[in-house]
Amino acid sequence: MEKRPLIGILVTKRNSRKRILELYHRYHNLNLKLIAFTPADIIWKEQRIIGLGLKKGRWTQSSFSFPYVVYNQSFNKQTETVQRLERVLGRNKCFNNINFFNKWDLYNVLKQSKLKSCVPDTFLYNEVKVSELLKKFKLLYIKPYYGCKGKSVYRVELTDHGDIHISLHSLAPRIICRKYENLQEKLDKLLGQKKKYIVQQGIRMSPLDQQYFDIRVLVQKNIVGEWTVSSLACRVAYKHYFNTSICEAMYDAAEFLPRFFAPIEMNEILQTLQELSIKAAYEAETHMGSLGELSVDFVLDEHSKLRIMELNGKPQKNIYKDLKSNKHTKLIYSRPMEYAYYLSQN
Repeated sequence: MEKRPLIGILVTKRNSRKRILELYHRYHNLNLKLIAFTPADIIWKEQRIIGLGLKKGRWTQSSFSFPYVVYNQSFNKQTETVQRLERVLGRNKCFNNINFFNKWDLYNVLKQSKLKSCVPDTFLYNEVKVSELLKKFKLLYIKPYYGCKGKSVYRVELTDHGDIHISLHSLAPRIICRKYENLQEKLDKLLGQKKKYIVQQGIRMSPLDQQYFDIRVLVQKNIVGEWTVSSLACRVAYKHYFNTSICEAMYDAAEFLPRFFAPIEMNEILQTLQELSIKAAYEAETHMGSLGELSVDFVLDEHSKLRIMELNGKPQKNIYKDLKSNKHTKLIYSRPMEYAYYLSQN
């Protein structure tokens, strides 16, 4: 084996290769050679890749042999390319082979694990009466099976006077369903038939100055192949918004949570966040196959209990640039390279 193992990053579009390479190259300090390529860049018959790599200090497109390890950054439900790569490279040599998570599948995985008490009750939209669930929970979230950045996530709330408010991103209702109107008909028309949705029990979050927040924990594998937490951050939504993916500010959880908790309580919560996130990563990997990173989104309910809202297979990394400390940035980009290097040596 060469002293410098070839590590590939699989991306969706050619025009993103350079940007992604620069980030991962800047933050790792390992003896490896890094290239980026798209599914269209693979020449299967010759087992070569037309990829972008660093040559004499410049990013240059060249022909490369297949890498030892591939880090899948192509965010796509179609996994055929990754599966074919793994057949050539060997088992588990292509990590994050599934990074477009199905929320319904993952709910069922977590609900059957030791994390079940942390997961809100969830149902298939086409198998329940939303009006009946509202009577029980008062607040619901309707989400697509596959989704990111809070897109098409609707908040459905039964108000004290009996009307139902349906909101998107903002707390202000987009649609008001009166007592005498048919809620299911309105929702069916709103959601359409193309996407599949789940209905999640709404958790009453603890707002800060009328602003909702969640806690995103980034879990990644390290140089010895073990799950570890790289970042705990709080995303604070804009005032009168519930969608924390469109956040006004981002804080290190260790700086933000003291606004709510005494030091002893805060340390317990930070410890619990780490433990639950690593357990969730193990459970997801058991179901999904080879993973190297994911993020876990938590909220604190009215009783300060941590609840897992969802897992993300391709966490947004640009959001961490707003944190004061650059230690997060270094970790989130260096750890996938550490894990790739670990895999190349095993």
